[in-house]
Amino acid sequence: MEYVSSYRALWETGELKEREKAAWERLRCCNLCGHECGVDRLSGETGICEADDTVLISSWGPHFGEEPPLVGRCGSGTVFFTGCNLKCVFCQNWDISQMGMGRQISTDELGKIMASLQKAGCHNINLVTPTHCVPQILAALIAACDKGLSIPLVYNCGGYESVETLKILDGIVDIYMPDVKYARREHALRYSGAKDYPKVAKAALREMHRQVGDLVIDKNGIARRGLLVRHLVLPGGLAGTAEIMEFIAKEISQDTYINIMAQYRPEYRAREYPPLNRRITSHEYREAIEIARNQGLHRLAR
Repeated sequence: MEYVSSYRALWETGELKEREKAAWERLRCCNLCGHECGVDRLSGETGICEADDTVLISSWGPHFGEEPPLVGRCGSGTVFFTGCNLKCVFCQNWDISQMGMGRQISTDELGKIMASLQKAGCHNINLVTPTHCVPQILAALIAACDKGLSIPLVYNCGGYESVETLKILDGIVDIYMPDVKYARREHALRYSGAKDYPKVAKAALREMHRQVGDLVIDKNGIARRGLLVRHLVLPGGLAGTAEIMEFIAKEISQDTYINIMAQYRPEYRAREYPPLNRRITSHEYREAIEIARNQGLHRLAR
């Protein structure tokens, strides 16, 4: 039987519209993410993410470079949002996240994009850096439901999430995919401009797992629901891999599906921040994998 996302039921009862209203209300004194900037985005003010009440995207389409349970045979239906609530000095998509590359679209158009990705055979709708666009996404989701959207919704974020915003998404998001970046607040502040990142990210992980549990993969190898954690290994141990893996194993679940990523390369302003001015070594990556396994984390992406 084909999986049907639970957001369909919320749409049918009108609850999805109520969630959308609650999300828009959070823009009046914006606290969508961990920054809690407090600006009135509905009046055109902008905070750290530099977004107002409009939505910009840089690209969209089937994507085959994601984790295998998301890609399957037909691809993950990705929508790349312009802007980000993090200011990573090493961002590999800095032209999108930091420089504003993209075009403004309406929520109705975004809904049509979602529906078209399903029609193209994509296994899910993969929202990339969605945190600052939650109200617009929910408005678009309603429009997409009108067109028959039912495939899983993936929330592909940087981990600096507000628990209260996540609660609005309870029963809407099927797969949470946070990139958990740092174990130490001084590194998060210096390299991504995010104070208290470890505390905020840990609370967010707990809430995500409470909502969706461990990643469920069907008989065809396709992810349907659950938590999928990414962790980018940084040079010199700056990501704090040991602390993060211990937290996940002890306070989330040893059955957490984790992608420990080796593709770090110095981009954007990384060369100004040694040791981020170099790639990671094979030893650093192997050590990260061993750390995870020693914590009993056995569902590591390949």
